[in-house]
Parts: sequence; C-alpha cells; structure tokens
Amino acid sequence: MTRSIWKLPFVDGFLLKKIDKAIQEGNARPIKTMSRRSTILPKFIGLNFEVYNGKKYIPVRPKEEMIGHKLGEFSPTRVFFGHSGDKKAQRG
Repeated sequence: MTRSIWKLPFVDGFLLKKIDKAIQEGNARPIKTMSRRSTILPKFIGLNFEVYNGKKYIPVRPKEEMIGHKLGEFSPTRVFFGHSGDKKAQRG
C-alpha cells in the first residue's frame, strides 16, 4: 500500500540534516544511514549513501530513476542460496 499523496514523501529528519550538511560542504564522502524507510528525493542525486542491511553497509548512489523509491529497496537484506534440489548453486 502506498503513502497518501497529501502526506508527502517521508524522510527522517536526521538524514535530511546530514544531506544538507554534505551539500553545503560539497563533501564526496558517503552518508552512512540505517534509515531504509526514507524516500529518495531529487536533492539526493549526486550524493553517495551507505545503507545498512542488517549486517553491513551497502553503497547506493541515487539516480533520476530512483526518485520516489525507498533507500532500503537498493540494499537487499536476504541472500538466496538456491533451491534445495539445485546442485549447481553452491553456498560459498
């Protein structure tokens, strides 16, 4: 179910502060965040993010096509090892 249009996209406040600071400084360092629920806005384009997936930080660089999606969509949390009968896909 999508978010109502009248509510506007959700972005955590602390993440917006980090983004504004990075834009002012012209900083190229990645912004580390655990906020997978935050929506990608047009001001995010050109910045580097590291989104936590529960185990490690996954690098995400937002593009124009990603606007309106959540940061967590680009940082998978599960690893598929293949079906139980499939011998081709070995754990490794």
